[in-house]
Amino acid sequence: MIKTRKSSREAIKNRIRKKITGTPERPRMVVYKSLKYMYVQFVDDVNGKTLTGVSSLTKEVKEQLKDVKTKIEQSKVVGKFAAEIAKKNNITKVVFDRNGFRYHGRVKALADSARENGLEF
Repeated sequence: MIKTRKSSREAIKNRIRKKITGTPERPRMVVYKSLKYMYVQFVDDVNGKTLTGVSSLTKEVKEQLKDVKTKIEQSKVVGKFAAEIAKKNNITKVVFDRNGFRYHGRVKALADSARENGLEF
């Protein structure tokens, strides 16, 4: 079997998901990054529901991103909005799921920004 970057990430993702689950009290904060955009979802694995989500394509976030130049700065804005939306939905503590991506660069910037704006993980 030939290992590709995607298959390696999927294997890491599956290893992480064996250990991490989200509950209604402490949902799982899932991060996904494409080449252009960042996505965050808050998932309750017990009931199998996505509670809420935000991405760099969300209308309010997109307006903030007009002035932003780098992808890391975009990730910080998305992390800030993710924390704000979580607060609106009475979510203060989460379990962070980096979804197989390295905790580095854009993922780290998003996580740090969410922590600075009130999320605990």
